[in-house]
Amino acid sequence: MRSIISFELLKSLQDRGLLFWMLLLPILFTVLFISVFTSGTEGVAREQVILSIVPGYTVMFVFFIIITMIANFIKDRELGMTARIASTPLPAYKYLLGKWIPYMYIVFVQIIVLLLFGKLVYDIPLEQPLSLLIVSLLLTFTVTGIGLALSLLVKTNNMGIAMTQVIALGGAVLSGLWMPIDMMPSFIQTLSKFLPQYWAHQALQQGMEGTMQISDILLPASILFIYGFIAFTIAILRYPAFLKMARG
Repeated sequence: MRSIISFELLKSLQDRGLLFWMLLLPILFTVLFISVFTSGTEGVAREQVILSIVPGYTVMFVFFIIITMIANFIKDRELGMTARIASTPLPAYKYLLGKWIPYMYIVFVQIIVLLLFGKLVYDIPLEQPLSLLIVSLLLTFTVTGIGLALSLLVKTNNMGIAMTQVIALGGAVLSGLWMPIDMMPSFIQTLSKFLPQYWAHQALQQGMEGTMQISDILLPASILFIYGFIAFTIAILRYPAFLKMARG
């Protein structure tokens, strides 16, 4: 399993396209939308906009790792790598963990870098670093868990890209990542509470402001963990069918 982790991590670090999606594009969008939405505002109003956009775009863009995960799983399936690994004594869950863990590293680093960018450039508060660390880890677990499940469910790269866009962009709109959730219609506000993006965004904002109590983190943490756990369970159950489609 360690060799799989090392290989996947090295392969991902050599992918310049991944660097663009994970860091350059989110930073560009963050700067652009902050400049647009803070035009003509100052003081507290400007700070509130920035405090919403920085974690909002962080949460939205971490979901694009799913595209890379799906592409790599499909590539392994089509090139016969999956079948060759399945012929070894390595258990299925260790194979999946070996493919999953490298993306956890990548997404966690992505979250930290984007939050630090917000701190250095816009001086956003990071009042509760421990709470932010916990939320970041759980968000990482959830996003990559969903990516793992989809990697074994979808059959083509195009389908994976379409599904990722629906989850990332649709979830962003419905969860208040683009605009404050209290400005949305009431039915969307209700719907947003069923989405992991909403809870991650709210928790990050509270951790930045320093208003999060122990009781406040339990609900978003539980929801994010449940999403990730269900996704990993789906991946385990789906693996035999995925293996049947593998060449070799």
